[in-house]
Formats: sequence, structure tokens, C-alpha cells
Amino acid sequence: MTHTLIHNVRVVLEQSILEIGWVVVQNDRITAIGSADDELPQLPDDTIKLDGAGGYLVPGFIDIHVHGGAGEDFMTSKQEQLDTITSFHMEHGTTAMLATTVTGANEHLAAVLEEVQQYQQTSMPYAQLIGVHLEGPFVNPKWKGAQNESYMIKPQLSWLESWVEHYPGVIKMQTLAPEIDGAIPYIEALKAHGIVAACGHTDAKYEDVQKAAQHGLSHAVHTYNAMTGLHHREPGTVGAVLTTPSITAEIIADGEHVNPVAIKVLLLAKGADGVVLITDAMSAAGMPDGEYLLGELPVVVKNNVARLKDGGSLAGSTLTMIRGYKYLKEVVGVSIIEASRIASLNPAKVIGIDSKYGSIKEGKRADLLLLNEQLDIVSVMIGGTIRVKE
Repeated sequence: MTHTLIHNVRVVLEQSILEIGWVVVQNDRITAIGSADDELPQLPDDTIKLDGAGGYLVPGFIDIHVHGGAGEDFMTSKQEQLDTITSFHMEHGTTAMLATTVTGANEHLAAVLEEVQQYQQTSMPYAQLIGVHLEGPFVNPKWKGAQNESYMIKPQLSWLESWVEHYPGVIKMQTLAPEIDGAIPYIEALKAHGIVAACGHTDAKYEDVQKAAQHGLSHAVHTYNAMTGLHHREPGTVGAVLTTPSITAEIIADGEHVNPVAIKVLLLAKGADGVVLITDAMSAAGMPDGEYLLGELPVVVKNNVARLKDGGSLAGSTLTMIRGYKYLKEVVGVSIIEASRIASLNPAKVIGIDSKYGSIKEGKRADLLLLNEQLDIVSVMIGGTIRVKE
């Protein structure tokens, strides 16, 4: 049995900060939390002690929309490449994630589901692959962004039933365009299977999203990007997302995809509990400028910004969760407490894992980040084991 004491640290809880706090971890769980005024529980002599040096202890980040990193893409990854991606993002604060696809043929998507299902049977020493986020292929070519139009089709219920049968519990979320033919019954089927139905790459009007929300749509991917914008006479998808409490909203906080003022508008409309930080990172994350692939599409990365080689549309990102977290705090102006909910607790709630993940609370998994006062990562703990140490 392993015990770890993290002390002399500002512990960021769901609604408050313990300014001079401590956390006890036993095996893979948080077993006690306290402040300088609280008495420490009796601990064995071989307890590992980690001095927080007055920095911050925050819950590990949960990225529910990420395509790859360190040169690898989930669409083409085998087990070794899954290690590469999860290890890279772990080093940047992600402790759990959804392997996110791009549009593809049924067999391409099934192959990703198969690899992730197999990977989940391993020890998963790095960021935990909680499941898969299918981004497409049931989306609108008009808003294809960096997705391959040749694979975009109407929703296929038979595909979903086959995926659920062969890979039970692996699909956690699917992005689709709610205005296309067959979307409403498909959304109902997703909800029936416990899969989050999300809108994205969509030409939906306000009324389309409202109708979809009534049938189970509950999330919006990379809000503002690849969807109809807010107009004062046609509120569009963005207007529906801003004003529908049951829809949570992703944001790519990298300073390229969305102006910080637009992020502030989103936070004013949704509150800090309705927004989810994502990276939408592609294989080029962590790599030098150059040419890469997103799925099958060629991408050029220049100054850390990824764009399609043909056309120049933004193509995913090279963002990491720690960089997005710091951007929310330093540029957008949210508090450390709010930033931690946006990056950890909210995504855990979206995919229904918040009873075990997403915040520092007794009984939850010890997926923790120790940050210094500048919010740089000092160490990363996954399941009670320190995996990264400065």
C-alpha cells in the first residue's frame, strides 16, 4: 500500500482554495484533505512526501476533444502510438482524454474503436483513454472545416448499433449536424445508449438546435468554430448554444480560434459551469513547424498554428491543456477555481465520470497536477503515482 502526502500547497477545490493545504493519497485515491489548522492523519513511516513549495495543487485536466499529438494521430494509431499520444499530453497536464476521430469510413472509425478498446485493457500508465469522441461523419459539408467532405453522409443508425454491440461503452460522444436528414432519431439513439450528442460542423439555425436539444442534444464542440454564427435576426447555432442551459459549450482557448472577448461572452452567457476547455490538438502538437496530416488532409503548421494546405482553414490546433488553462487565467481573466472547473470538473460531468474524476475530493482518483506560482507544471500524478516530476 502506497501513501503520499502533498503539503505546503494551495489546494484548489471545486468552490474554494485551501491556502496552506495538504492532501493524502492512498494507492490511487484521495483519502484526506486539510489545511494548516487541521491535524494530519497518522501516516506510515514510508509515506512519500511532496512539498508543494507554495504552489497550486489542481485536478488533472480532462480533454474530451483531442485528435493526437507528438506526431501521432488517433485515426492511424496502434497501441505504441496511443502510448506516445497519452504520454505527450500527460506531460502537459492532461490526465484523462477522449480519443477523437475525424470523418471517415465505417471501417476507419471501427478500427479506432477497436484500438482504444484494446488499449483500455492495458495498464494505461499515462493519460487515461476514457473512450472515443466520434467527430462526424454525420456533419454538414458546408461547414466541413478541416474534415474530409468525401466521408460526410447522413446519420446511419445501423452503424451506431454495430459500434455499440462490438465496442460497448467505448463511444462517449459523437458530433453531428442536427439539421441534416435523420439527425433527430440518431440523437435519440445516442441518448438511449448513454452517448453524448454534440452539435458541430453544422449549418443549423437556432430552431434546429432547439429541436435537437429537446430530443437529447446536450453539447457543442469548439463553440464559434464551424457553425452558424450569432446574427441579430438569425441567432444561429451560436445563439442557441449561448441561450440553452442544457447545452454545454467547448472552447479552444489558444488565441487563434476564438477572440478572448468572444470567450468572455460565452462565459457570461453560460457561466463557468457551462464551458469546457478542449485542445482539438492534432498530431503536430509538440512538434516543430512543418507539414502534417489531420486524418487524410495535408496541414501546414507555421508559428504553432495549423491550417489546411489547400485553402488555409484552421485545422485543429497545437494547443495543450496547460497552455489553454493559463490562457483562460491570464488573458480571459477567469479565476484559478473557475479555470479548474472548466478544464477538469466540467468535462468530467459532460461524459459522466465526475464521481471519480475532475476535482480534488476525498474518494476520487488521485489524478493531480502540482503547479508553481506561475502555473507551470512541476509534477503530474496519475492514479496516485507521480509520472512527471520537474
